[in-house]
Amino acid sequence: MTNSTTQKLSVISLTALVIGSMIGAGIFSLPRTFGAATGPFGAIIAWIVAGTGMYMLARVFQALAERKPDLDAGVYAYAKAGFGNYPGFLSAFGYWIGSCIGNVSYWVLIKSTLGAFFPIFGDGNTVIAIVVASIGIWLFHFMILRGVQQAAFINIVVTVAKIVPIVIFVIILAVSFRLGQFRENFWGGVGMPDTSLLEQVRATMLVTVFVFLGIEGASVYSRYAQKRSDVGRATLLGFAAVTGLMVLVTLLPFANLARAQIAGMRQPSMAAVLEAVVGPWGAVFVSAGLIVSVLGAYLAWQLICAEVLFTAAKTDDMPRVFARENKNRVPVAALWLTNIIVQLFIISTYWSRDAFALMLSLTSSMSLIPYLLVAAYGFLIARRGESYEVRPQERRRDLVFACIATVYTIFMIISGGLKFILLSAILYAPGTILYIWARRERGEPLFNMVETVIFVIAIIGCAFGIYGLATGMIVA
Repeated sequence: MTNSTTQKLSVISLTALVIGSMIGAGIFSLPRTFGAATGPFGAIIAWIVAGTGMYMLARVFQALAERKPDLDAGVYAYAKAGFGNYPGFLSAFGYWIGSCIGNVSYWVLIKSTLGAFFPIFGDGNTVIAIVVASIGIWLFHFMILRGVQQAAFINIVVTVAKIVPIVIFVIILAVSFRLGQFRENFWGGVGMPDTSLLEQVRATMLVTVFVFLGIEGASVYSRYAQKRSDVGRATLLGFAAVTGLMVLVTLLPFANLARAQIAGMRQPSMAAVLEAVVGPWGAVFVSAGLIVSVLGAYLAWQLICAEVLFTAAKTDDMPRVFARENKNRVPVAALWLTNIIVQLFIISTYWSRDAFALMLSLTSSMSLIPYLLVAAYGFLIARRGESYEVRPQERRRDLVFACIATVYTIFMIISGGLKFILLSAILYAPGTILYIWARRERGEPLFNMVETVIFVIAIIGCAFGIYGLATGMIVA
């Protein structure tokens, strides 16, 4: 890109970034994930909870985009503005490293998908699978280095291409809908584990967070928007479209197959469901769509990862090196570090028992802290009336939205369990090295009193997490 005018993205491009970010690996895993945990009734409850919470969070992003137009790269900038330097850094770092882990899950699922046809790929974490994924990582890396605008255009094309197989999946299962089968599965059906409804819903919560990741895609990339109002509009348009698809992909299999059969399927379970309904071509069709979908989501998240790290460096909260851009105005140092981290996590999957499930849950856990800080910041400015000199009548509404979003994210953190809190701490604590580097680079004090307490808690959590992994109390 040669000038600022060529950088600008339309509302269609921003919406494509949101949809491209959200529709990735997660949607293809929904049938088995929900089938193993609950029946249609529990699934409906889970989507009501998740949809409501994420809708409120989307409205918070929309309100902040309009009322705080000076804050770019939303997730990180809002946390810093509301709670200070170190919490802001943790938000940026957590969001960035969580996105890197999410990118790893994409490669694992692609190789697992290929493993259904070529056993050499196994469940996505064999040596061959790791080598092929590594090649893919660096091919994308060098494509993005050619320019953000070009990559964003490719993302629009890929987003359209990957929605088609999902829509066809929904249509086929809707046409073959069997009411009797749906009734049989409604409360869980034969062989349903003896768990309470609350536990059934709780078991699906982290995957609902994972499939909603990307809702903030337009906000993160707001510095490229043609109009600031387009950011909020794109967020809500993307949210509505993707939520509808995810609910249908979850519920329609229950009207075609027994819950226990769905629960025992190989991931990506959407391919296995369509194969059971229409024959072997269904698995090939969905698998091809999955590969296009996941590669598109990977592209979108590569853009977001680099953008968050770059913006944090521009605002003096990451080392200056990550603010460097190449001649195409791509944050080159941020992109290199992102892909090095993704590469290291890809290698680590070799030792994981269920690499995809682990990466999915850890990505969700790492993203919840940044989401919580955004929701809490929205609540703070609405309570104070800050920026509500214009359209003050919206203040009470925005306060309610932000309050619900805050409660929802706290509930999600608790639902994830202690295991993922400790695993998150293992990443947050050493990540603070980047914060210390940046502060010393500028001759600024490291922590105030509250930030010192937060840092100590992170260190303690990291120690317990490492101990848990070493002793087998935490199984990866």
